[in-house]
Amino acid sequence: MVKIRFGYVSHALSLYECSPARTLTFTRWKAMDKEERYQKLLEVTGINLRNTLRMLYYNIANEIEVYRMSSSIVPLATHPDVLWDFRTPFKKELREIGELVKKHNLRVSLHPNQFTLFTSPKETITTNAVKDMQYHYDLFEGMGIHDRTIINIHVGGAYGDKTEALKRFYENIKQLPYHVKERMSLENDDKTYTAEETLEVCRNERIPFVFDYHHHQANLSERSLTELLPDIFQTWSHLDLIPKVHLSSPKSEKEFRSHADFVDPAFIRPFFDAAREVGQDLDVMIEAKQKDKALHQLVGDLSKIRGVKRVAGATIIW
Repeated sequence: MVKIRFGYVSHALSLYECSPARTLTFTRWKAMDKEERYQKLLEVTGINLRNTLRMLYYNIANEIEVYRMSSSIVPLATHPDVLWDFRTPFKKELREIGELVKKHNLRVSLHPNQFTLFTSPKETITTNAVKDMQYHYDLFEGMGIHDRTIINIHVGGAYGDKTEALKRFYENIKQLPYHVKERMSLENDDKTYTAEETLEVCRNERIPFVFDYHHHQANLSERSLTELLPDIFQTWSHLDLIPKVHLSSPKSEKEFRSHADFVDPAFIRPFFDAAREVGQDLDVMIEAKQKDKALHQLVGDLSKIRGVKRVAGATIIW
C-alpha cells in the first residue's frame, strides 16, 4: 500500500487570469527610461507573485499539496544588462508565500528551462546555468523555504559524444555553489540521457533523481523499470523528501514525445504497478497541457480502480 500525492505545473487553468509568468522582454525594457524600467519590473513581478499566491490558496482549497512554481515569476532576473534586486522590494510578498507553503506543508519546486545545463563545451552556457540556478535558489531563499525545496534540471545535451559530454558535466557542476547543488535534482529525458544513464550521474554526484515515465518510454534503458525504480527512489534517501516523479502521456502515436492535454490512465498504469511493488510513497507531478484540470480528471479516473482509495482532493492510497 502506497500513498501518492498529485500536483500540477505553474498555471491553474480553472482560475480566471491567473498567469504567474507574465513577461517583460529585454527589447521592451531597453526602450523605456530608467524610472519606467524599474516600475515595469515591479508591476509585472507583483502580478506574478499575487497570482502565485492565488494558486496556492486554490491548491489548499482543493487539497493539492504538490505544485511547481513558474520559473518566470521575476522578469529579466538573470539578464546580464538588468540583474535587478527583486528580493528587497518584494520581501513581504515572498515571505507571505513561504509562510503559506510551510503552514500547509505544501511541496513546491522549480524547473529551469532546457538551456540550464552543465554538459555544454561553451563556457558561457555553464556560466549562465550557474546564474540561473542561483536565481531559482534566491527566489526560494526569499520565501524562506530554500531548505525544503528542489530545483530540477536535465543532464543536458550530448553534442555528438555522450561520454565527453558527461565528463564535462562532472567538471562543470563544480562551478555550482554547494548550497545550490544541495537543492538540485536531475531528470531523464526523452532523447538523450536514459533513466539508467541519469541514475549513474545522480549516484556519482549524490543528486536526487526525478523520474519521468513518459520520457522513459520514449528513450528506454537496457534495465527494466522494475529493476530501476528501487535504485531511483534510493537517490532521495539523504533528503527529508519522498521521491518525486513526472507523469504525462503522449499526444498521439505520431507525436509520442509531446504531452497530451490529459493523462491516459492506461499509459501510466504499468508505472504504478511497478512502483507499488517497491512499496514507496510518491509525489507525482502531472505534466499535461490541461494542468490542474488534468490532475482532477486523473485522480478521479484512478479512484475508480479497485484497490484505490481517494483520501483527499489530490491524494490516493493504492
